[in-house]
Amino acid sequence: MQLNIANYLTVIGFIVLVLAIIVGLIIFLILFNKDRTQDEHPVLRNYPVLGRVRYFLEKIGPELRQYLYNNDTEGKPFSRDDYQHIVKGGKYKRDVGGFGSRRDFEEEGFYVRNDMFPLQMEELRMDRETKVETKKYVLTRDTLFTQRQEHFKEELTLAYLLDEEDAVVIGPNLPHPFKVRSLIGMSAMSFGSLGNKAITALSEGLGMAKGTWMNTGEGGLSPYHLKGGVDIIMQIGPGLFGVRDQDGNFDWDELKRKSEIPEIKCFELKLAQGAKARGGHIDGEKVTEEIAEIRKVEAHKSIDSPNRFNEFNTVPEMFAFMDKIRQATGKPVGMKIVIGSNDTAIQLAKHMKETGNGPDFITVDGGEGGTGASYQELMDSVGLPIKSALPILDTTLRQFGVRDRVKIISSGKLFTPDRVAVALAMGADLVNIARGFMITVGCIQALKCHSNACPVGVATTDPNLQKALVIDEKKFRVTNYLITLRRGLFRMSAAAGIDSPIHFGRHHITFKDDKGRIISLEDIYESVEERVKKAMQRYEAGGGSGKGII
Repeated sequence: MQLNIANYLTVIGFIVLVLAIIVGLIIFLILFNKDRTQDEHPVLRNYPVLGRVRYFLEKIGPELRQYLYNNDTEGKPFSRDDYQHIVKGGKYKRDVGGFGSRRDFEEEGFYVRNDMFPLQMEELRMDRETKVETKKYVLTRDTLFTQRQEHFKEELTLAYLLDEEDAVVIGPNLPHPFKVRSLIGMSAMSFGSLGNKAITALSEGLGMAKGTWMNTGEGGLSPYHLKGGVDIIMQIGPGLFGVRDQDGNFDWDELKRKSEIPEIKCFELKLAQGAKARGGHIDGEKVTEEIAEIRKVEAHKSIDSPNRFNEFNTVPEMFAFMDKIRQATGKPVGMKIVIGSNDTAIQLAKHMKETGNGPDFITVDGGEGGTGASYQELMDSVGLPIKSALPILDTTLRQFGVRDRVKIISSGKLFTPDRVAVALAMGADLVNIARGFMITVGCIQALKCHSNACPVGVATTDPNLQKALVIDEKKFRVTNYLITLRRGLFRMSAAAGIDSPIHFGRHHITFKDDKGRIISLEDIYESVEERVKKAMQRYEAGGGSGKGII
């Protein structure tokens, strides 16, 4: 009997093998004929079937480079070190390393000046009462051939907020000023560019962290932005999404209704962002019925915002439009810009001085900033990086004597405490982060944000792909990452000998070039001031018209 069963199994195995060979041969012949006769790919015409290996390897090339071939510090837009730093802060609430820095100290870069007698952490001015209930992972086992073992642990931690007296106030003389006690918030990311689960996790995580804000992006306010009770800056782009009627005109009644939502603290006019000095874009496959209703557009059709607002064409007209929004809402109104030259800042500062009007805050985005979708030439070559743009804006506003009237929010890969400290020293009052927060909710840098095929459910509206994102787990990573950043920023302050990060100034930063020579940020600013003065003279000599805001 056993012999018969063995014989049967042998025969069945042989039949299966023969069938597999036959099926494989048929598939090979079909592919061979198809590849040999197709017109699109020369490689496949000369090397049918085998040439497909080339396209397979090309397809998985980004993943191979990211995980196998790039070293820990060379990946773009974020290196493996950058990525892991964010993940560890969000997942484990840890920001320590061992053995030494991986930074290339032969390269040029900025450094924070350490004080000979740094402050103790207990000497810093901070809120020591406000606590946050969060959860973090604790690693219990991590062997080579098995999945790491971790458990989710509840933790009560300091929120690391600014002292009440050090809070940053935007629009202090308005009926509804915006008061923040965290120097770091979430940059503009629209619902539609990100899915509802990602927006919800971000809102709830930021809400738990307290004292911060999230920017809606130009896609308008969604119910998911409101889930966490976090303070909101509502962005208005040239497409007017969220404050337009069905015909695309500005809807002042809708603006008033939005302003009555208590979570909305400010409005921001988006003129441009670092990765695209133009209006936004979202592919049709991302435009669900819900998104179309929020934006007042047609579902399942690609959306392109105009390059600029149709409501104004000069700086004075823009200021008048801002003032109208301010009067209608009683809340601060700002603008988001990309600095392309000195003229951009000069136009703003000049008219602020002459009219006594202008924005309550300016968000300046560097060219290294991120986007859901843009064109390569705009991402690579239009708009200055933040460390060039920020000094120009700050210096120009000071030259015209209007710096104290406006707050500056900077953004552009400022995802670590040292980067934030340098931005604050260069003149920023607050800092925005986008992609750092995306990573905390699961982003793996698949670079598919524009395709609606994000494999981890972050930058997609596909409900099947969004199943990967668990809100009740990811929201804690958002909280942990922000608290870790705040803690690190206070630690940088202590090292610099100042009792709060709001006191970072030019004298706290030095620049080392690739020859080892040291230049203080103060010296760099002197040269910036000279260039600004010359630019002002050229602008006046040319009879600056106020046209061409960007």
